Amino acid sequence: MKETKDKLIFKVSLLSISLFLMMAPQISSALPLMYRAFPGVDKAGVETLSTVPNFGIVIGLLVSPFLVRWFGQKPTIILGLLVTLVTGTFPMYSSAYVPILISRFLIGLGIGLFNSLAVSLIPQFYKSDEQKLASMIGYQNVMGSVGAALASFLLSYLVTISWHAAFAIYFLVIPALLLFAIFVPLSKEKVNEQANSAPVKKETINGKVVLISILMFFIFMFYMPVAFSLPSLIVNEGIGTTSTAALVAGLSTLVGIPIGASFGFFFKHLHDKVFPLGFAFVALGFILLAIANNIIFLFISVVVLGFGFGIGVPYMYNWLDWAAPQDSINLGTTIVLVLVNIGCFISPTVINLIGSLVGNTSPRGIMILSAAAFAIIFVFALVHYLKVHKDQVNINKV
Repeated sequence: MKETKDKLIFKVSLLSISLFLMMAPQISSALPLMYRAFPGVDKAGVETLSTVPNFGIVIGLLVSPFLVRWFGQKPTIILGLLVTLVTGTFPMYSSAYVPILISRFLIGLGIGLFNSLAVSLIPQFYKSDEQKLASMIGYQNVMGSVGAALASFLLSYLVTISWHAAFAIYFLVIPALLLFAIFVPLSKEKVNEQANSAPVKKETINGKVVLISILMFFIFMFYMPVAFSLPSLIVNEGIGTTSTAALVAGLSTLVGIPIGASFGFFFKHLHDKVFPLGFAFVALGFILLAIANNIIFLFISVVVLGFGFGIGVPYMYNWLDWAAPQDSINLGTTIVLVLVNIGCFISPTVINLIGSLVGNTSPRGIMILSAAAFAIIFVFALVHYLKVHKDQVNINKV
């Protein structure tokens, strides 16, 4: 008889909670329908509805360890899924901006409660089998993208009904909640035993971790216009409808899955060249988006953008693994995740403010602004690569 961890239903149930890690901002495709729904709320305020979950995720990440300590892992995850379900679907029944804004913050909080647990649970079941562990981690890495793509394709239909209907995508939480509650056995006692037996180690950060965290903050802040400005560009320029915007988002997410999965191949052949190359493609992608005038050109632009992002960001996390002090990778990762989510959260406000200062807040202007930001990041990455390459040459000469 198969062990629980070898059963397909268990693996599906364990991985199902990762479907929602990237789903909170997916309603951005409905933003063009929502701009007129809230009189007195400016464009940046409406766009914040797609990014405020990231602020909630930060709070959830910070609160989750305490809830795990008090109640255990499974109750914490189930609570997070319930909060995600209730607050995610709340805008279906409300038309008031402030309650919807609060619900969008709370959906992020719910996702934050199980964000890190979606990853850390896997080694608990598969640490004795290295091959199965690697396979499950690989599956987990793509589940967020699969969930985001699934939500985008559903949105392409739901937005034809109304912007309220767009939030029905969060009913997808129900089957995942039932599967996890029924088929994933976790006991509070076992978790507490593991926590008590683990030696307490003081974690620290260094200058490189700070640098990586700041870079990731700006990378995600200037990348987020793909979520909140691209739908407006598609609709305002007559390239397509809100349904088209959702389809483009879904297809671009699917394209990003094999690109991200191929990072190891690119790094093996290009090494540190991946850093400047990735963000050169991101800058080029934003330039192409700024001049796109038809759906095919638009999709090519998004693929170029996704390719650069798909190899550039994994490089940053690899760099973090090398640079963080020994036994402090968890702290470094948490700091990076916090700054990434803050960058996503404040992106609409900061981007629109900069756009106002330069006199262009149109979707095409926003894309050009992001292209300029990534051009600066590319220059930094190139200088970094040349310095690393020079240091390696000098070491080889010694």
